[in-house]
Amino acid sequence: MQFNNFDTAAFLRDYWQKRPLLIKNPWQSWQNPLSPDELAGLACEDHVESRLITQTCDDWNAEHGPLPETRFGELGKSPWTLLVQAVDHHVPEVAALIEPFRFIPNWRIDDVMVSYASDGGGVGPHFDHYDVFLIQGLGQRRWQIGRACDDQTALRSHEDLLLLANFEAVEEWILDPGDMLYIPPGIAHNGVAIGADCMTYSIGFRSPSRKELIGNWCDHLLPDMSDDDRYCDPDLSVQENPGEIPATAIDRLHAMLTEKLADRAAFARWFGEYSSTPRYPETDWRPEEPIEKEHLRGLLTADHPLLRNPASRFSFVRQEQDKLLLFVDGECYPCTNEAALLAAMLCAQDQFVINPEWQTSDAVVELLTGLYNRGSLSFDWG
Repeated sequence: MQFNNFDTAAFLRDYWQKRPLLIKNPWQSWQNPLSPDELAGLACEDHVESRLITQTCDDWNAEHGPLPETRFGELGKSPWTLLVQAVDHHVPEVAALIEPFRFIPNWRIDDVMVSYASDGGGVGPHFDHYDVFLIQGLGQRRWQIGRACDDQTALRSHEDLLLLANFEAVEEWILDPGDMLYIPPGIAHNGVAIGADCMTYSIGFRSPSRKELIGNWCDHLLPDMSDDDRYCDPDLSVQENPGEIPATAIDRLHAMLTEKLADRAAFARWFGEYSSTPRYPETDWRPEEPIEKEHLRGLLTADHPLLRNPASRFSFVRQEQDKLLLFVDGECYPCTNEAALLAAMLCAQDQFVINPEWQTSDAVVELLTGLYNRGSLSFDWG
């Protein structure tokens, strides 16, 4: 799946995190990658996150999956919407939808949520804290775009859904199959299915908050800190007012915090591990039988292509020209020379054949063996 007529540089310059954009069928040839029945089947699986949103008048109710198969026959004529998260982890054809968006860095990409809605179905007016591309797969959906929102925007009282208490549309579009709508963070929007068999693919992009970064970075640092590392003032002198906390004390206390927090190299390594942690780390993707290095080397020399696991997250931080840190599924792999070149390729491509000159490198084979045995890579047996 590739774009046919979409200027990514112009999009990043004029629209990314700035304003919504309707893109009329930008694909070379649009084909809906998943049937409604296949989506419903995923919603019945224990290891798949799903929700069923039913609507009565102006009220929405949310049921969390896994859903029993009989539930769909009980829905009746009232509007409803099925939402299934991370469908790209389970359906290669849906994972392929992400590839045209690789002009946005890997670490920002979250997952592909797929929705199916009956006539009039939707999840209500809301806003998100992340960028999203909404691709119409089947049928039609009317999208209403509202104004910018933030944490002070009034919400309805609802246990499961963050619905806007007041919504006023300022723009409105009807999307046909293949059409795509980009919505920046904080922009109110409301999508309603027109007719039956309305499917939408939502490609979301993560955007960590300052609160999230500080909290998780500090949580990472704390276990390695000693209780013996304490404030000290051996040059203490008598001060005029004992109630004052002098500037010298504030400076020392502040330095105790910032010296640890400001370690850029440590932060870069932590963030690579943190941001590459899988969405569902409890899922075990390891092969039934681990592979030995020489067996894997033999498969490489036979030119068997390698595939990235769609559920895995790959990124890297460059250190020097021939050195980098590769991050895969929350783990860090320091790489040099051929392994560093390979690591960069792993992050740029989802399928590849290893260069013959790399197949003799012990570092390359060791890296690939480790990733294969973790379930982050697999072989394409054709």
